[in-house]
Amino acid sequence: MKLHEYQAKEILAKYGVAVQPGVVAETVDEAVAAAEKMHADSGASLFVVKAQIHAGGRGKGGGVKLARGVDEVREKAGGILGMNLVTHQTGPEGQPVRKVLIADAVDIKSEYYIGVTLDRQRSRDVIMASTEGGVEIETVAEETPEKIVKEWVDPAVGLRGFQARKLAFALGLEGKAVKQAAKFIQLLYKAYSDSDCSLAEINPLVLTDQGDVLAVDAKIDLDDNALFRHADLQELRDLHEEDPLEVESSEHGLNYVKLDGNVGCMVNGAGLAMATMDIIKLAGGEPANFLDVGGGASAQTVEAGFRIILKDPNVKAILVNIFGGIVRCDRVAAGVVEAANNVDINVPLIVRLQGTNAEEGKAILDESGLTIETAILFKEAADKVGAALA
Repeated sequence: MKLHEYQAKEILAKYGVAVQPGVVAETVDEAVAAAEKMHADSGASLFVVKAQIHAGGRGKGGGVKLARGVDEVREKAGGILGMNLVTHQTGPEGQPVRKVLIADAVDIKSEYYIGVTLDRQRSRDVIMASTEGGVEIETVAEETPEKIVKEWVDPAVGLRGFQARKLAFALGLEGKAVKQAAKFIQLLYKAYSDSDCSLAEINPLVLTDQGDVLAVDAKIDLDDNALFRHADLQELRDLHEEDPLEVESSEHGLNYVKLDGNVGCMVNGAGLAMATMDIIKLAGGEPANFLDVGGGASAQTVEAGFRIILKDPNVKAILVNIFGGIVRCDRVAAGVVEAANNVDINVPLIVRLQGTNAEEGKAILDESGLTIETAILFKEAADKVGAALA
């Protein structure tokens, strides 16, 4: 689950991580009131107005503006709120801006990058640091990988002080900035670990003209599988920022991710789903989605899956690929027939069943009177998908 910048900063601040002060606003009047209060409290007269969407590259897309005084906050906030912000991460369709963050402008001397995530190859958390702050870490990794320093955290002992100091020195910091950065990294990692994050990224981490180290931007992704432990963090979910079909699928207990292809696929099991997307490509198509109906594959979940897939206008065919392990194929077939009778499926439907009672399941589909192409083998399914697209 992705969080907005202001939400990430609120979490980090609770752990003592130094962050750029700011107030979130949903209207221009709220933005102005926030700037007026910040001016009264700290004397701030230079502000940054930042669009709050779940995407990077906001500045390049026109979603981050400098405002000199409260009057400019009104102007800049008015221009950003309600805009359709297009960045390299939103795609050409963009994302509407519903909130802005009003923050104190910071006198920046240097910019850095700090990020924490899981290294799946080593089965350990890894902390990455780079002097190339303000640049996408993927770009740094591709063009100048030597500028990324990494420290892996042993889960048995946690992050050690010397590791945090090593990263701080790797950034070229000196004096009190080294101590501040080392403390910053330790607190960032604690926030990441305690909150069950899959990613905690500060880009940029800045050294101010006053010699202080703080985060002027923050990105946190939470591990969906651990959200049951964090009822308070679940409340931070912003459904406006998620694909409507993905939201609907989660309500039915389905795992759905929209893709850009033309063949909808419905599968039980993530591994089988990946293989199914491969055979779709081999057949000359492109997967339109990832959809895992889970081990049950009941008539209700299959029907919900059909409805969600068919809401994508790019879908030209549907491939249902079910392995009968936990559930028998004849029961799945009966569920597919029931669902197909309730949903207007106006594209070719190919159903491949393999596993327990696969032959019986195929017979149920063949004798249903519905227009369903059936298959037992992977190659059969691929050939029939190719024929449907021809």
